[in-house]
Amino acid sequence: MDRVALHGLKARGHHGVFPKEREEGQTFIVDLVLGLDIRPAAAHDDLTKTVHYGIVAEEVVAVVRGEPVNLIETLAERIAQVCLKHDVVREVEVRVHKPDAPITVPFDDVTVTIIRSRA
Repeated sequence: MDRVALHGLKARGHHGVFPKEREEGQTFIVDLVLGLDIRPAAAHDDLTKTVHYGIVAEEVVAVVRGEPVNLIETLAERIAQVCLKHDVVREVEVRVHKPDAPITVPFDDVTVTIIRSRA
């Protein structure tokens, strides 16, 4: 399986279990690895035979900006489902970063990573 990756998609969302997170929001960063067969697109030099990563990026940002959820695990799942709606995408790895998570000790980042594929 071939891979198309998008790294560092940034959007402000209002996800989290604490009222401050819901009210003020925070930046979330998303990395994606889309699994698909790019041979048809490469053979014909045809965008319609692959995934349009610009559209995927816009859809993912819309999910992050959209309806708030408590957990970044839920956010990652929603992002994965959006990616899998593209017919050519057979598998997706989603990593959601929450660098401003409400943790009381010094840290660099919190991430959740999931891998989903077509059933």
